[in-house]
Amino acid sequence: MEKSTQSKAVVPLRSPQEALSLLGHGDKHLKTLRKLLPAQLVVRGQEVQISGDPDAVWLAERVIRDLVTLVRQGAEIDSGTLEQVILVAENGQSLPVETTTPALGGEITLPGRLKPKTPGQRKYVEAISTHDITFGIGPAGTGKTYLAVAMAVAFLKAKKIKRIILTRPAVEAGERLGFLPGDLQAKIDPYLRPLYDALFDMIDAERFEQYIQSGVIEVAPLAFMRGRTLNDAFIILDEAQNTTPEQMKMFLTRMGFNSRVVITGDITQIDLPKAQKSGLVEALRILKGIQGIAQQRFLESDVVRHPLVARIIKAYEAHEHES
Repeated sequence: MEKSTQSKAVVPLRSPQEALSLLGHGDKHLKTLRKLLPAQLVVRGQEVQISGDPDAVWLAERVIRDLVTLVRQGAEIDSGTLEQVILVAENGQSLPVETTTPALGGEITLPGRLKPKTPGQRKYVEAISTHDITFGIGPAGTGKTYLAVAMAVAFLKAKKIKRIILTRPAVEAGERLGFLPGDLQAKIDPYLRPLYDALFDMIDAERFEQYIQSGVIEVAPLAFMRGRTLNDAFIILDEAQNTTPEQMKMFLTRMGFNSRVVITGDITQIDLPKAQKSGLVEALRILKGIQGIAQQRFLESDVVRHPLVARIIKAYEAHEHES
């Protein structure tokens, strides 16, 4: 007689309210989990009973426990959260629990209720806290730029730096400044808009305007960085995959005393001419292993936009691998 390969697990819940937050009104979330997970899920009182193939049970238990952790942190569960947690668990990871950066003794707290939502984001925030230069590499929707700006604002509020400098190369999707209408500022603004958007989410309009006028916050194209030395600053280079090697070297050597640098980019979305090397790709290779420099690579499980974005990224990666 063959031995059963079925496995079982139980995840206890603290209260009916916790069960409601986890399972959703009318068991909405439970029904979604039953569709997305290969294990069988049954709720008995204040516990979730899981059964099925050992691998399926392992995955389901990890997902349920991570969702319970989110509920206890005060997060609201929705369909996007369910898919996000499953993606993270499939990568053999667990969600981050802490919401401050212990490397700085708890002095650095992200603005508002913002906190890392995935293991990759958690490692990214920790890397920024503990390294002078951090590269954040990964697909759209992983929070590379947004979290970098949030950390910059946190450093400013904690008086760890005196100003924030945000910059981008002005080359995207085959367009260049000369093709855009208006004066220089009007030509520049479309390239810098994502950086402004992130700042507006964290600083009220009146204070933002004061910071811009006084130079506490500067948002400018990469070309404006040439010939400068930036001390006591938090400097972010966004869309760095569109820098040339010369531009990247120029940018990296602008760093002054008591400054922190974050460089973000997606090396699968390079908009430079085909014959032109990406400064980001070259820098990742040249600077690998240098003390004081961190490289955080995000996965599709770190995407926190619409659940379809993660699926689209995964499909493209599979297609490119086959090609």
